[in-house]
Amino acid sequence: MSPTISITNLAVRLGNREVITGISFEASPGDLVAVLGPNGSGKSTLVRSLIGLVPYSGGSVNIVGCPPGDCSAGVIGYVPQIKSLDRSFPAQALELVASAHDNAWPGFLGREKKAWSLRALDRVGAGHLAARQVSELSGGELQRVYLARAMATKARLLILDEPETGIDAAGTSDLYALLEAFCRDEGGTVLLVTHDWDAALHHASKVLLIKQHQISFGAPEDALSDAHVRTAFGHVGHAHSVQSGS
Repeated sequence: MSPTISITNLAVRLGNREVITGISFEASPGDLVAVLGPNGSGKSTLVRSLIGLVPYSGGSVNIVGCPPGDCSAGVIGYVPQIKSLDRSFPAQALELVASAHDNAWPGFLGREKKAWSLRALDRVGAGHLAARQVSELSGGELQRVYLARAMATKARLLILDEPETGIDAAGTSDLYALLEAFCRDEGGTVLLVTHDWDAALHHASKVLLIKQHQISFGAPEDALSDAHVRTAFGHVGHAHSVQSGS
């Protein structure tokens, strides 16, 4: 089985500063990869480079046979941080999902595009939100709508940047259930940035731990060993709970 994403010695430089270096890993269909690290470790920069927003200065990235920015439309589905979104934008949830159809804001929603968008919302249990204004959605509801938008194009790779932000425990549980079903039932691959150690332990098949450079990659219990966590954070902290499974 060919990997969905393959990265070798990835480096990203912003100005005169090297933000991340030496990132190498592969993720295959069915994998859910959690990316962890302290604040300022380069996690969001990694995401931005993979979706083609920030050029990388070294190494190679292959996503379903192509480099970032050159992938066919719909190969990558991206769910940004809720906190970075303009919640006052005057749009319905249905219109937000429909914008994925042509990768442009829909000037008019015809019957076919409307049905396509409704199917995407129904898929994530958000069909009832179709006519709601974005400004009226809770954090969990908005996350579902963005997930519907990302999955509507039948993406092979979903990239999520801190998806738990602004969502309560029930919403987070629902989110991971949807992501696990995407990996299990559709052979999709998920890459998500998170600060949630429990999520990495209980939901991820692999963990990437970084602090400007790659510290570890592998099964959660291996990647989050005491030694690796101490290297990343300067203390063991959560590693004990990870290893005990609590």
